[in-house]
Amino acid sequence: MSPFIIPMLALMIPIVAILSKLVFQPWLELKERELQVRGTETAEKAAQYAAQTERLEQRVRVLERIITDRGVDLSDEIERLRDKPLN
Repeated sequence: MSPFIIPMLALMIPIVAILSKLVFQPWLELKERELQVRGTETAEKAAQYAAQTERLEQRVRVLERIITDRGVDLSDEIERLRDKPLN
């Protein structure tokens, strides 16, 4: 074993640590910002879907009301026609 290996390794450890901090820290910060942006976008999409679902539910309620109200009117009209004498 060479007598230079131990001092060489001793010098490499701080160099690797410094380089990793310079390279990986900005990369990790970038990934964190990307996740924040995606989270915001996802929340906005969820709000849009919720609003769209609410609008569709309101439309279905209106249609149900129209159908059920018309059903009562139709049955009343049929009863009136039954009671009407034929000429």
